[in-house]
Amino acid sequence: MKGGNKPVYVIGHRNPDTDSICSAIGYAHLKQALGENAVPARCGKINNETKYALEYFKVEQPLLLTDLYPRVKDVALECKTVVRQHDTLRHLGEVMRKSELQSVPVTDSNGDLVGIVTVSDLAKRYFLELGLQSLVDMRVRYRDIIQATDGKVLVSGDENAFIEGNIVIAAGSAFSTISILNKKDIVLVGDRSSETLLKFLDCGIACLVVTQNSRIAPEVLEEAEKRGVFVLLTPYDAYTVGRLINQCVPIRRIMKSNPVCFRPMDLLSDIKGVMDEHRYRSYPVVENNKLVGIVSADEIMLPEREKVILVDHNERGQAIEGIEDAKIMEIIDHHRLGGIQTSEPIYTHQEPVGCTCTIVANMHWHRDVEIPPSIAGLLLSAIISDTVLFKSPTCTPYDKKTAERLADIAGVNLKEYGLAMLRAGAGIGDKTPAEIAKNDMKEFKIGDYKVLVAQISVMSPQEVLDIEDDIIAFMKENIEREGVDLHLLLVTDILEEATTMIYAGSPRTLIGEAFKKDASGNHIYLPGVMSRKKQVIPPLSEAVKRIKPQ
Repeated sequence: MKGGNKPVYVIGHRNPDTDSICSAIGYAHLKQALGENAVPARCGKINNETKYALEYFKVEQPLLLTDLYPRVKDVALECKTVVRQHDTLRHLGEVMRKSELQSVPVTDSNGDLVGIVTVSDLAKRYFLELGLQSLVDMRVRYRDIIQATDGKVLVSGDENAFIEGNIVIAAGSAFSTISILNKKDIVLVGDRSSETLLKFLDCGIACLVVTQNSRIAPEVLEEAEKRGVFVLLTPYDAYTVGRLINQCVPIRRIMKSNPVCFRPMDLLSDIKGVMDEHRYRSYPVVENNKLVGIVSADEIMLPEREKVILVDHNERGQAIEGIEDAKIMEIIDHHRLGGIQTSEPIYTHQEPVGCTCTIVANMHWHRDVEIPPSIAGLLLSAIISDTVLFKSPTCTPYDKKTAERLADIAGVNLKEYGLAMLRAGAGIGDKTPAEIAKNDMKEFKIGDYKVLVAQISVMSPQEVLDIEDDIIAFMKENIEREGVDLHLLLVTDILEEATTMIYAGSPRTLIGEAFKKDASGNHIYLPGVMSRKKQVIPPLSEAVKRIKPQ
């Protein structure tokens, strides 16, 4: 809920790979060490390779965020003022006066939301007070009247009993009052003779309220006790007592039941229409029917944006949904610049290295922040993954030197651990054709074309080629669904250091021109190609300049 020190989410790209996850964890650790409230996050499912690294070094998965669109929780205020449905209107009035609130949520004895009551509800009730209201159906108890009138009990009875009669003010003659009295009524009386009071008792009334602390004879009290009649003494005059008794009505009698309410995770864009339709001042926020906050129409106009640090990407198409509604604080990356726009200058750190975690590790050391073995192990895992154990052309001496230092801190044999991790992530396992086609998928803008490029590392590409038809069928559907031109899948053979590119969509001449291959089929073989960033995207970007638009 709104308030407090909002976290800065450190998050990688969609369909996260090991670098995306581990750089988020590693950079969040650095920011935390520097005193910032940073939280590592992810916007997709963790793959087998990353899962192996997290479990090996006993680190929890980052927080899963589906999007960054502003939600009710971002603007809702903590609601400290509530009333119970059996509280009286007088109590409600005191609460509203002290808190200066225009509306107050109403809960039952279990804390579940049952309604909301507003100043206008209370005002309507005030106008009804021009006459004494029947309390017969209001389930008002005698204890409520005692409390409301500051009454002193002279003759007691069952204070938890419900009032069953009407309220009668004995303002006229004894005869005129007796003529309208019924059994179980409550009579408000001032300084009257004992004879008159005894006549009232003879009518079978349930309660005698003596106003302005008037004197009452002992014989009246004795007779009241015999008949089981409540006798109360109050300092107020009859008019005031009448108003106070009217205010004994339980709140549930005037509240709006089943109020319009929202959940913390509701999107602000979804609730604006509801607010425009009802035009209430405020709305309860509930979770599992428990009141957790309150939100007003004014608050949703200027929601506090989520703060994020992007790692291992800088392109809008690769970022989490709703990034346009978030405040980007920093970008830490090792890819080409992809055109994310920010509303103000921000800190960016980009280097032409093989892995974002190489950057993150050295940022720790440059700032004299110690890297714990578990974090060092994750940073190492990402470097191994992105450089395919230093075989990828994206690998630099800087990556290898950093990895060796991290391996010492993590206490692992670099080559043995690296092979084990890559083996854990290689192969298709129980992945469906759709999951294979979207594995580590990123979106790129190449010329005027939108291109999806997925990549999966395997020990034997044949296991993917065996289900090529199913994969291509999904890719064709995905092209329509995502509104892109091409969908590529790089099946990278770790042992042979080569890639088979499976593709769907158009223009295929772009693929043929980029790699000087016949692209009329559904796949091409690219020996020596292992890096999407360095060996696939650059040739495509150059080729698009040489082909005619389709």
